[in-house]
Amino acid sequence: MAEMIDDALVLRGARFPGRYLQGPGAINQTASEAAAFATVALVLLDGGVFDLFAPRLRDLFDGAVKAEILRFGGESSEAAIAEVTARLARSGAGVVIGVGGGKALDTAKAAAFRAGLPLIIVPTIAASDAPCSALSVIYNEDGSVDRDLFLPRNPDLVLVDTAIIAQAPPRFLAAGIGDALATWYEAESCRKSGAKNCLGLPGLPVAYAIARECREAVLTFGREALAECDTCRPGPAIERVVEANILLSGLGFESGGVAAAHAIHHGLTELDEVHHALHGEKVAIGILAGLLLNGESEEFDRIRRFLAEVRLPVSLADIGIVEVNEEKLQRVARRACRAGEIIHNEPFAVTEAMVVKALRALT
Repeated sequence: MAEMIDDALVLRGARFPGRYLQGPGAINQTASEAAAFATVALVLLDGGVFDLFAPRLRDLFDGAVKAEILRFGGESSEAAIAEVTARLARSGAGVVIGVGGGKALDTAKAAAFRAGLPLIIVPTIAASDAPCSALSVIYNEDGSVDRDLFLPRNPDLVLVDTAIIAQAPPRFLAAGIGDALATWYEAESCRKSGAKNCLGLPGLPVAYAIARECREAVLTFGREALAECDTCRPGPAIERVVEANILLSGLGFESGGVAAAHAIHHGLTELDEVHHALHGEKVAIGILAGLLLNGESEEFDRIRRFLAEVRLPVSLADIGIVEVNEEKLQRVARRACRAGEIIHNEPFAVTEAMVVKALRALT
């Protein structure tokens, strides 16, 4: 009984974005929401969708907010963050708006933090849980992961337009399913091990409940959501999966913690042949490797079948590692297991040899 009382008295925590709005047409709220923060805005717009959305955003901002729209291209690197931060200082902007995919959003988050400005996030895909988090993944210019930059606050507002997300290639939604699915397995590992979450605290029970709901949502609605996405029209399944991919996954990983799946993702980015693969596609391989590390053979078989059904990779060859050799596996394992890495949040000691063995089983 004393142990239960002591455990209950541990300081725990959770973190959330200021507000989250989701539904068809949500992007139309961008200007009025920005005006509540400032009269001048800097919009960091993903280069991949710049030509598609720049005219629409200019029309939305016309007469409401003075907005400078900046094209983002490349990696969410230190150089990119510094460039945007400097641009903010020159622009006189009072609010930052990130529009696009994960790397553009991560750059906007880091620049807004360094400039001390409020932040609105408008994802155009649901390929990861980046939109809600107080985390920017910092990449090297060669596409490999440098480190995770933990920020002191989450975005002030996340606007998720499901009509836009439904029109994006289904591959992005599938990748988001991979990222979301990892949330439960990693949070559960942290719960078992007592590892700290992104606040540096043990998670509250709500974190693990959210992580569980995230997994159940994608397992239940993932296949149907992709079928809806094939038609480029949002439906009930897309709404549930987008919520899981962006909101539930974001809340779950930040407040529950991360472990093997994302550490192995970081390791995989060391190999040039996987740079074409999306974040969630590499995380899917990390999930399978993590289940093998945990000795969860039945769950491994179940999840491997599901991943294949939702168009996600289930082997190293599926993400481009066709020629597998010991040097490559060792390189991935070395990065995944480096000192202080999140793989050590698993409820047992993980070695490079164990990661190599798990990856070899995925050839």
